[in-house]
Amino acid sequence: MAGTTGEPRSAVVVGAGIVGLSTAWFLQERGVEVTVVDRDGVAAGASWGNAGYLSPGLAVPLNEPGVLRYGLRSLLDPGAPLHVPMTPDPGLWRFLLRFAAHCGWGSWTRAMRANLPLNEECLEAFEVLTANGVAARTERAPITAVFENGREAVGLLREFERLTTAGQELDYAALTGPQVRAQLPQLSERIGAGIRLDGQCYVDPGGFVASLADAVRERGARILAPFEVVEAGRIGVRTRTGEFLGADAVVLATGAWFGGLAKDWGVRVPVRAGRGYSFTVPTEEPVPGPIYLPGVRVACTPYQGALRVAGTMEFRGPDDPLYQARIEAIIASARPLLTGVDWERRHDEWVGPRPVSPDGRPLIGSVAPGCYVAGGHGMWGFTHGPVTGRLLAEQITTGKQPEVLRAFDPLR
Repeated sequence: MAGTTGEPRSAVVVGAGIVGLSTAWFLQERGVEVTVVDRDGVAAGASWGNAGYLSPGLAVPLNEPGVLRYGLRSLLDPGAPLHVPMTPDPGLWRFLLRFAAHCGWGSWTRAMRANLPLNEECLEAFEVLTANGVAARTERAPITAVFENGREAVGLLREFERLTTAGQELDYAALTGPQVRAQLPQLSERIGAGIRLDGQCYVDPGGFVASLADAVRERGARILAPFEVVEAGRIGVRTRTGEFLGADAVVLATGAWFGGLAKDWGVRVPVRAGRGYSFTVPTEEPVPGPIYLPGVRVACTPYQGALRVAGTMEFRGPDDPLYQARIEAIIASARPLLTGVDWERRHDEWVGPRPVSPDGRPLIGSVAPGCYVAGGHGMWGFTHGPVTGRLLAEQITTGKQPEVLRAFDPLR
């Protein structure tokens, strides 16, 4: 039951990914007893196999006009980095129409300005976790975007200018082909230009979430999985078999599976699965830092002595199987740009559903007394997970909405 001053003494967090576990950790920091439940387990959704970028400099809303133009051109191309399969799903087409309506500079700028405070505080929130019991490391390193020629780099430079105009602080430098190839031995001779974005970080995402889960358990929380919630309300959650967990507050942080339970709470902003793929490949030489290939929308990260390669945005159901053609499309697009990579010895092939909102803003906050949601971060759920958890824990325990969260009202 809640304390005499109205603060919750207990909470159930539904979802054991980076957002849910960060919320749990920061609730514990404020003295709340927490139980985390997940239908599959820790980092079972989009948190395990993503690129692991902690990159406020690249955390921009997806809904820019160029994405709409690119999406229309690639709609029927199954090998394109952005893929929408032809499907009779009316919910998906309604979502895409709503997304298209937000693909203008006005809507993009509103979303970018709303996200700025998350970008400004995201790395510091990770530092709080790693300084207070989360054993996993965050690695500071520039993220280097590479191009076949200087003309291709102009698009990203213009995007950085727009970000700076919107208020994002950036530290970046243009590099010639020889300069960037000297720094990154995995680049082929086709690379003729680069942009180094300083002040960024990366992690082993699955390892980080596992360490965060360990820290939450060590502070006294239970993490229950498999535990599939089919009903949630202000006093707790219930499973399909009728098991009930009571609490003073309930948080939905279920990623791309956000829609069902959130709809029951009156949330009308749709969240769909924008699925990303990844795999790991050996390299002849150590990988010095993250490499971004904007032309083919592929992100590469040092990972357990090898290279994690991640890419694509595919709008399918969150539980659909991995489609091998998408892996092959990533390889075909990245192979000419990288060297010393053993593509045939790849392993850890993975697909994970990133929760995408139509207006470029996540949904974070209260929807009713005792009921809270956190989701819809799109491609930047890992970067923004801990700061989201910290802000939401503040709202849950004080009853006051942080100013930063006003733009992310789930009932907008």
